[in-house]
Amino acid sequence: MGGVMNAERGTRNERNGERGTRNAEQPGEVGRHDARIDVPRSEFRVPRSIIDAHVHFWDPAELHYPWLEGVPSLGRPFLPSDYGAATGEIPIARVVFVECNCPPEEAGREVAFVERLAQGEPRLTGIVAFANLADSETIDRQLAALSACHSVKGIRQNIQGQPAGFCRRHAFVEGVRKVGRRELVFDLCATHDQLGEVADLVRDCPDTRFVLDHCGKPAIRDRCFEPWSAALARLAAHKNVCCKLSGLLTEAGERWRPEDLLPYATRVVECFGPERVLYGSDWPVLTLAGDYRDWYGFTERVTHGWSATDRSRFYGDNAARVYGL
Repeated sequence: MGGVMNAERGTRNERNGERGTRNAEQPGEVGRHDARIDVPRSEFRVPRSIIDAHVHFWDPAELHYPWLEGVPSLGRPFLPSDYGAATGEIPIARVVFVECNCPPEEAGREVAFVERLAQGEPRLTGIVAFANLADSETIDRQLAALSACHSVKGIRQNIQGQPAGFCRRHAFVEGVRKVGRRELVFDLCATHDQLGEVADLVRDCPDTRFVLDHCGKPAIRDRCFEPWSAALARLAAHKNVCCKLSGLLTEAGERWRPEDLLPYATRVVECFGPERVLYGSDWPVLTLAGDYRDWYGFTERVTHGWSATDRSRFYGDNAARVYGL
């Protein structure tokens, strides 16, 4: 782990998900790091429509999440009402739910659970569901069932934690190609040291649209900028991949400072351009290192000085286009 908090750490053979690496303070606590970004509400230059492209909801009473055993502060329900309390006056118009690493056999139930949540939360308009793409015997049935759900816009099977070369396995590559044939997006959750083979995967699946989660999870706490930066540029050279500006708080740790994050966020924008960067919060995992206002305030700082068009792209238009919301 190299000292980097990996908030999304897998536990199963063909599936890697979101495992905390330490006991965290309770979600919602503030003042845990050295330099909160406390932007007054009056100074938010809020676009008319914000889409949060990376949100998790879970309820341990509904489904099993073994990884939560390692993160006690997250081991309770996190539901749309909690998200509303966390976002406060920040006007989130739409939300994309991303699968939460329940056991593979419960993946269908997870989609049904989120669809029930959406009945009471109209902002919840997209789902990135789990599928075991490396299972060549069942992948067609898995994708057919998921494609039948109108709210399913994408698929995620975590690459993080998988053995070297996983992205080059024939069965997995073919599964990712089938995601594209279904006109679904594939979310890439991988660590900085895996970006080389991720770039090969994207190259080998030109008809599949990809979204890189959490900026490729750079080793911010170790202050390692290279080779992440060069690998990110290589990946971004493929025009069928976008990137979520998300997850940097947890990669930096609870004592993050804005100046720790800015070089990484700036590099993401340099590589992908405002037309291929999406706003995502990674709530509630972000509460391991801050709160929602911290993250939103940081993105305000990143986008300060951008044109209105580019801000609209980042805060909503790109996600709407990529996920077909």
